[in-house]
Amino acid sequence: MSGIAFSPEGPVLVHGFDPPAGGKWLDDVIPGKLAALDRNSGEPQWIAPCEVGYGRGFAAGFGALGQALVLGPSTHGHRMVRMSLEDGELLEGSDIPSFDESIVARDACHCASAQRVFALDSLSLNETWEYAREGERYHGLARSGDCVYVSVTQVSGRAGSDDPQGVIILNASTGEYVGYLLRPCLPTIHGLCATGGLVTVFTEQIESVIGPERMGEYAVALGDHPGGGNRDTLSMLALREDGSSGGSPQWFRILETAPVGDIPEVSVSSDNGKLYVERGALLEALDALSGRPLGDWTVPGLDMKISWTVAAGAGLLAEETRVSLFELPA
Repeated sequence: MSGIAFSPEGPVLVHGFDPPAGGKWLDDVIPGKLAALDRNSGEPQWIAPCEVGYGRGFAAGFGALGQALVLGPSTHGHRMVRMSLEDGELLEGSDIPSFDESIVARDACHCASAQRVFALDSLSLNETWEYAREGERYHGLARSGDCVYVSVTQVSGRAGSDDPQGVIILNASTGEYVGYLLRPCLPTIHGLCATGGLVTVFTEQIESVIGPERMGEYAVALGDHPGGGNRDTLSMLALREDGSSGGSPQWFRILETAPVGDIPEVSVSSDNGKLYVERGALLEALDALSGRPLGDWTVPGLDMKISWTVAAGAGLLAEETRVSLFELPA
């Protein structure tokens, strides 16, 4: 398995490939396949060859006409394809620029590489806008309504200096720069998620963001953390998505105080105003508006994930050779 897509209705999309004998291949890309699975039984409805294979940069989802959209590497460079959900027929394909991150929505696909952010129309498959500014490098993406949020590094070019990271806001339709959601002041940003009117940033060393008036709250949270460290090494910051908070978080939460090298990878998905935070095999649900914990539970296989997501109160997990649908208790 190399990727999955899941929406409140319709089939589950699974992208995969047949591993070559001996695990070796000459090209940078392994030819791919796309399958549609019945969301209730998991039975395959169809399996079809896919122009997009396995390699660097991948995304999949559902387009404006209810068709499958797949973006990623092919034997002829990066491509975007539209495929029928009825039988997997290839309807259209287009060469696209390479990317590292992408989010797929019914109207457009937004992509980011280190050098630029760009949008692709889900019907024409054409690039509709690009954004790039000197002295910036781009990383993660999140979208809510008419806005795209991009984590960015402000490159100083000075040897030995640590380049700070922040979050910019772009108009999703035009690519126009709206402003900073969070000015570059953090050492690193691990991920973004937008839901419930807030953008949640996963980061560390948040003292410069929360400000002196909340340092008491920070000190209490740090002292109460079972890790016992003297600083936060993984935290969540929730910022109003319209930027009206001026970078001050609606809420924050310290997740880890252990040394950075000892922290498990973290990823997040959202659904209906809830955040689902994955760390290893543990999945925790939070209320996005307040950060209030709603429960946590162990999901078998989550620590071996290739990809996972949530939609309509259910979770979808892809491991190397298995796909499973699981209930979300909260």
